[in-house]
Amino acid sequence: MTRSKLLRMDNVGVVVESLDDTVAFFTELGLTLEGRGMVEGEWAGRITGLGDQRVEIAMMVTPDGHGRLELSRFLAPSVVADHRNAPVNALGYLRAMFTVSDIDETLARLRQHGAQLVGQVVQYEDVYRLCYIRGPEGLLIGLAEPLGRNR
Repeated sequence: MTRSKLLRMDNVGVVVESLDDTVAFFTELGLTLEGRGMVEGEWAGRITGLGDQRVEIAMMVTPDGHGRLELSRFLAPSVVADHRNAPVNALGYLRAMFTVSDIDETLARLRQHGAQLVGQVVQYEDVYRLCYIRGPEGLLIGLAEPLGRNR
């Protein structure tokens, strides 16, 4: 019997309160809204284990067309926990890292959408400039600017 193999990672999912604000933020970062719609019913709840559910989703795609970010707003059942302000070292915490061509310019644009720098922009050798920001609703996002030969 042939062993099944991993083909790709399709997307990372993030639960948010405001799809409009979060879509605007990630659009400013450079992702494109691929689609938006409602996922509802008992069939969907069988996948998640939540029973009958109603979730509005927006699928964002990276410029290279390979990475996707699925933003979900749960209408039913209600959200039961809030991890948005958990520190980076919290167990199970999620952050997404994006590579950008100019970290300073990207930060300036994202600050207009409420982004806040977590620590500071640092340089790792001559390879990357890196930082973490809190985006909409406190979401933790990493930014990396390749340097030198790494560009």
